[in-house]
Amino acid sequence: MTALERYGRDLALDKLLIVDDEETILKQLRWAFKNDYDIITASSVDEALSAIREHSPAVMLLDLSLTDDTSELEGFEVLETALSIDPRIKVVMITGHDDMENALKSIGTGAMDFYAKPIDVEELRVILRRAFYISSLEGEIDRLKEGYAPGHEFEGVMGMSKPMLGIFEAVRRIAPTDVSVLITGESGTGKELIARAIHNQSTRSGGPFVPINCGAIPENLLESELFGHEKGSFTGAHTTKTGKFEAADGGTLFLDEIGELPSALQVKLLRFLQDQIVERVGGEEPIQVDARVIAATNRDLEEMIEEKAFREDLFYRINTVRMSMPPLRDRGDDILLLATRFLHRYSSEFSRGMKGYSRAAIDAIHSYRWPGNVRELDNSVKRGVIMAVSNLIQPSDLDIPFDGDTGGEKAGEPASLDVAGEMTLKEAREKLEKGMVVAALLRTSGNVSAAAVELDVSRPTLHDLMKKHGIDAGDFRAPKDKK
Repeated sequence: MTALERYGRDLALDKLLIVDDEETILKQLRWAFKNDYDIITASSVDEALSAIREHSPAVMLLDLSLTDDTSELEGFEVLETALSIDPRIKVVMITGHDDMENALKSIGTGAMDFYAKPIDVEELRVILRRAFYISSLEGEIDRLKEGYAPGHEFEGVMGMSKPMLGIFEAVRRIAPTDVSVLITGESGTGKELIARAIHNQSTRSGGPFVPINCGAIPENLLESELFGHEKGSFTGAHTTKTGKFEAADGGTLFLDEIGELPSALQVKLLRFLQDQIVERVGGEEPIQVDARVIAATNRDLEEMIEEKAFREDLFYRINTVRMSMPPLRDRGDDILLLATRFLHRYSSEFSRGMKGYSRAAIDAIHSYRWPGNVRELDNSVKRGVIMAVSNLIQPSDLDIPFDGDTGGEKAGEPASLDVAGEMTLKEAREKLEKGMVVAALLRTSGNVSAAAVELDVSRPTLHDLMKKHGIDAGDFRAPKDKK
């Protein structure tokens, strides 16, 4: 006896709600499944919703049309309201219209499966057994898991790709030292997050972390922001002000977009890095400050040195250790990992109760080049959660190109897939294998057993594949609500 059959046999007291306006159908199904489940029946929208509120059934068998008027499909109303009452209920839609469009619409709305009349009891029994099986496993996860413990999170940064694991290891190595660090990478790759991680892992973690964007402050105000000023040193200086360097005493100063720093301030920064001394604007006394400097830029500083726009001696001072943040398009399955994190976050923030992404949305996320990197993905998922008309996000909700231009990649292909001739057959097979496992875990919210059913493999086989590719199912599960 398989695990699926064993669950079907053991769950005899689980509640099954059957909703159909035909009394003959209700009697047939009640008789067919009376020894398997605790049967509850309803023949109208109101009866069905009342039964859900009163009995909390694990699974509902729902007829798409609950009247003789085939143009009125009340089943959709029951489906949407049922999921708002209990997002965990598993719904199997029954249709007599042989209408694939409505069947697929029901799946997009949140139904787990659909079945077309005439009813074959044994076929339907298998579908119901699977629905109860998945419901039981989700309940087991809720009971055993006390919170969200992702396996690929480091100081708040998510990642399981080789480039990001390399970044995490580099942070661990350099954080305890006090050397200057330069973080390079495109906008939106998470440079400030890594700077914070270095601070948090260092002996300065008890001190302040002070970030400042050198490109966001007008040049005539930047010197005062960084170094402070004395009262009366210029028009409008009504009081003495400490700068960011002094504010970071005992901690870390993060200079973002350091390539935008004017030449005069580059000289003052160089002096600080040499002597740990700052002078306020209008001040005469040097001030000793103990602060570590971490700088970041999305510009090519070596090229700026050639153009005499950046001091070479300052570059070597801030570049004791350089860390290059990979763009999102080079992070493989981190894209789906992050998309899952953002979905859980915004679904909770906006009280949307989202179940996940459609298959088309997963393909769109994987095929898009993400020129704005993690920041763009974050905003795109936020938009998707707000704009989605069902509890499954579609490509149009994300507002990213899919069937058309995908920024250089063919729609439907992973953005990181190498062109023919640059990958061996073994590498291509492993890449596809890993992608399918990640996609299945994403669709099932980290439910290993349900993912194994989707992939048509055993649980041990799936666990072996996850271990082989360094995949943790916990990364795809929603954080448990804490009150």
